[in-house]
Amino acid sequence: MRTPGPLRLGGREFAVERPLVMAIVNRTPDSFYRPGLTWDESAALERVHAVVAEGADILDVGGVPAKPGAEVTVAEEIRRVVPFIERVRAAYPDLVISADTWRHEPARAMCAAGADLINDTWSAWDPALAEVAAEFGAGLVCSHAGMLTPRTRPHRPAFADVVADVLDRVLLLAERAVKAGVDADRIVIDPAHDFGKNTWQSLEITARLSELTATGWPVLLSASHKDFVGETLGAGVDDRLAGTLAVTAVGAWLGVRVFRAHDVRETRQALDMVASIKGDRPPSRTVRGLA
Repeated sequence: MRTPGPLRLGGREFAVERPLVMAIVNRTPDSFYRPGLTWDESAALERVHAVVAEGADILDVGGVPAKPGAEVTVAEEIRRVVPFIERVRAAYPDLVISADTWRHEPARAMCAAGADLINDTWSAWDPALAEVAAEFGAGLVCSHAGMLTPRTRPHRPAFADVVADVLDRVLLLAERAVKAGVDADRIVIDPAHDFGKNTWQSLEITARLSELTATGWPVLLSASHKDFVGETLGAGVDDRLAGTLAVTAVGAWLGVRVFRAHDVRETRQALDMVASIKGDRPPSRTVRGLA
């Protein structure tokens, strides 16, 4: 537990009341959502330009899909992402870049290329990630994946209390990261919807996000087009934006600070609307009834 404070990533400092959008750029040919969209490097760079213009605060770059599939070696993961991160860093010196990886070797290469944050979705499967973050002064995402092996799907996951299990794991990892030398102001916790969880469990986590935000650690919500949204609405992967934005609005109301998203413009608008309802942001203009 800690007192909420600014989140420091790279050379940037983000106030508590400012929700952040983490845009997704997958350097893979087989992502679950729009596979191959940013596999070509020129297309990936165009995507970066677009999401920055749409209001992205963080760019999350990954070289291995989360779903089961063909093996991606460490060398191949590095080949896919490191030169790309170097190009993005050269084009956007102040943009916060996140390295989406669970292995320390790619994480080290990505941080050396300019990444500011290690997004470890697989819950410290490789415990050396915290040491890499400390070495480079980078941030670290501490997540809950139900002890799954990376790139595997859950089979009948069961928890006495799924939120309690999430809290136990992410708070333990945050404590370990601080002991490893990671700056506490650069640590984010993530319940990791769908990872090691069924739809009922992801829905319960969503309803109880306030229990995570009450810890004082910045919370990351990654719900964009995920299966729990699709199963809840009976919607295919390309028809889950409305459900994703509903989850986003709930998370924003309950104090989540970082939102990983495919649809940056729509996510930014949803967050701005919630912030204005909460009184944290004035409307862009107010002329109705005032003329």
